[in-house]
Formats: sequence, structure tokens, C-alpha cells
Amino acid sequence: MIGATGSGTGKTTISLAILSYLSGLGYKVAPFKVGPDFIDPGHHSKIAGKTSFNLDSWMLSRDYNARIFKEKARGADIAVVEGVMGLFDGYDGLSEAGSTAQMAKWLDLPVVLIVSAKGKARSAAAIVKGFETFDKDLKIAGVIFSKTGSLRHYDYLKKAVEQNCKTKCLGFMPRNDSIVMPERHLGLVTADELDISKEVLSILCAMVRDHIDIKGLCDSLDSFDLPEKKSSQITGVSGAKGPTIAVARDKAFCFYYQDNLEILKQFGAKIIEFSPLNDDRLPKDIDGIYFGGGYPEVFAKKLSGKRTLLQEIKDNSNNGMPIYGECGGFMFLCKKLSAMDETQKFAMSGCFEFNVQMSKRLRSLGYREITLKEDTIIGKKGEILRGHEFHYSSLETSNIDLPGVYQVTSRAGQDISLKGYQVFNTLGSYLHIHFGSNPLCAKHFVDCCKKYKDQKKTDVFQDA
Repeated sequence: MIGATGSGTGKTTISLAILSYLSGLGYKVAPFKVGPDFIDPGHHSKIAGKTSFNLDSWMLSRDYNARIFKEKARGADIAVVEGVMGLFDGYDGLSEAGSTAQMAKWLDLPVVLIVSAKGKARSAAAIVKGFETFDKDLKIAGVIFSKTGSLRHYDYLKKAVEQNCKTKCLGFMPRNDSIVMPERHLGLVTADELDISKEVLSILCAMVRDHIDIKGLCDSLDSFDLPEKKSSQITGVSGAKGPTIAVARDKAFCFYYQDNLEILKQFGAKIIEFSPLNDDRLPKDIDGIYFGGGYPEVFAKKLSGKRTLLQEIKDNSNNGMPIYGECGGFMFLCKKLSAMDETQKFAMSGCFEFNVQMSKRLRSLGYREITLKEDTIIGKKGEILRGHEFHYSSLETSNIDLPGVYQVTSRAGQDISLKGYQVFNTLGSYLHIHFGSNPLCAKHFVDCCKKYKDQKKTDVFQDA
């Protein structure tokens, strides 16, 4: 587990550097990310050559996290888990709930602590001392200093830690502005848009090779066996009889929990990807559509030019095809969407009559729990799911009388104004739902798509 004293310490950069270095040595590396983030796992996956999965102690149960970790680490030589925020930062200041430390203990993983050396010398030892004694049940494998100014600077830090702490110094990452990751309003630029260059990866690997004792770290880790994979308890219709769900995937729509897609497949769905940015039409013979989040506002002009595609989406919605959109996907299902400069509005698919207005400030952020107020394509009335909300846009809802189908509360149980909307069998909201919080809701979506598929066959037979 790669933890840190706080955000902005270089945790992601060091995680990517270690993933790249280990992969370059020929190790099979299983990457993971703590928390609801979509962007870091995308970069993990590209560098490690293996899909990175999210671990989350609020959206998902302890058993679910343990199962996913074991399943996805099986067959790998080493698992690397990037933490979230500071090591002990969670839902509040009173408990470990939601923290990197909690996940490390749930999975029995040692922590590599990342400490920013910027502006520090002997004081760094006090920080390490505090972290190593704060929770006696947590195993700290060592500390890596980021943003060091020189080898001499690191020598100061190392001597101070060795004199005052039990934690082992594993090395450092020098400050280097050429490896700073570009950012956008929702975080780092996604892996779909940014190919980390070979030159940058070479620099990262050289830094690990020259300045971090990776061999010593790996040698200190306990090995463990993972049992053979048991047959899944999730069952659905067979793949041959199951529905085909089109999943929008490109630079505009790239925020998906990989678990969501796998759970849909386990319930019998066939997943076929398409690109609203590059394709002029929907895939043929589909029975449902899933629009994930992303950056449709960045590509609003190009998306609005896909008139045939937009019309096909609207027609399928009117005909009752199950269509699910979340956050950016929901925005694409609305009538108009403003561009990033907030001055121009571009036509979208129009399944919902809302217009979407971008903003330069964050509109909402946080974990959410939803209870379905009505039967929907992702579950019956009363079903409960969990997810995460993070967006810079808002809906213009004046003169549109469309009741919401979600009752939403925050992590702390407070009512939230977030709503989910359903027109025909098209459902959308700003919420990124994790089907792992209630797999039966994924089954319900697959069942709705299967029902639509069967109805199409009946209509064809009657027409004949």
C-alpha cells in the first residue's frame, strides 16, 4: 500500500514510477486504487498492462473489497495499491473509516509512506515518528521522500529518521518538473487523452532504480498464497441468450468502475464498446446503452455534430430501450450542453429536456447513498445503492416538471438535493453508482435489456 502524509505529496507519481519499474523488470503487477477515483486507475492500467481496480470501504463492504483484491491479484507477482489523501484521512476526524490505513489493515498490507521533503530537514523525522506511532496495528514497510532537492538533502532526512524512528528509509524521488502530470477541472488528465511518453517513463524508472531500494522493499514483503478462483455466485442468462449492451468509451466518456462492466457480464450481458466522438451511428443489434462519465463538455462541439448518432439515441429512448447515463453520460442525454467557456450551448441527444450549464466552480462532491423511490431500469422501488458525485455543471430545470426517482443522502446521512430522472426506460443522474454496492441492481438492468431484446423479436414476428 502506497500511503502519504497528505494530498499533493507525489503519491500518484511515485505509484506510477514503481508500477513502471516493476513491470519493466518483468514482474506481473496487479494495480489497485483506494477511493472512487477514475483517473489514477486508468494510468495504472496503461503502465502495468493490467486493469486497475478500485477498492473503497464506504461504497463496498469489507468482504467485497477482500474478494476483489484476491481475485485481481491472483496470478500476479506483486500487488501495488495506491492510497487516497493522507494515510489516516477518512470520513471525519474521529475514526479511520474510509482511510487508506483502514484498507491496508483490511487487506493486511504493509504501507510505504510518502513524505514530501520540500522545505524540510530534521522536522521530517517528527512527521515519520508521528505516523509510525499513531496506529500500532498498522505495518509501515518504510518511507520514501518526494520532492527532495539533492542527495545531500536526502542524507539529512535519512540521518534524522534513523536517529529517531524505527521506520526504514527506502530512498527518495528528486524534484523534477518534467514529470508533473497535467490537470483539469476533474483532476489529472485521463489516460485516454494522455499517453505518458517513453521519455517520462524512462525518467521515472531511472529515479526508482537510482534512488529507491525496491529490492530491499520487495525482499521485506511477506508472500501469501491465493486460493484457486471459485465459481462466481453471480449467475444470469447465458451469454448466447443475454442482451447486448453498448458502452460509450472514448476521450469524452471514460469514467467507469471496471467492476460495473464485469458484473453486467456475469449476469449475462454482452458488452460492446463504441465511441460517440468517432462513430456516426450506434452499434447494430443492441438492447441497451450505458453512458459513463467523462468530459463531454470538452468535446461538446464535436459531439453535437454527430446528428445521426444523436437522433438514433433519442429514437431508441422513445422506443423504450433501457439507457443508463451517469454524470457526463447523463449530460450527453440532456437537450443542450454548454462548452467549457460557458458561452455556447451545443445540442445533445435530448432524451431529457434539461439544459446543462458548466461552471468554473465545483458544484458537488462526495459519497452518496440512494434509495429508489420508483421502479427503474437499475432496480425496484426501495433498492439501495451507493456511489460518488463530482461535477462542475448544473441542470437548468425551470419549467420542466419531471419528478426525481432517487432519494439521496450523504455519507453522514444528510438529505442531498441530487436527483435521478427516468423518461421511458432512460435513466440519468450525476451519480456514479458502483454496482458492487448492490449487484442485484446490475442484474435488474441486464434483465430490462433482455426484456427489450425479447420484445424486439416479438415485434418482428408480429410484423412478419
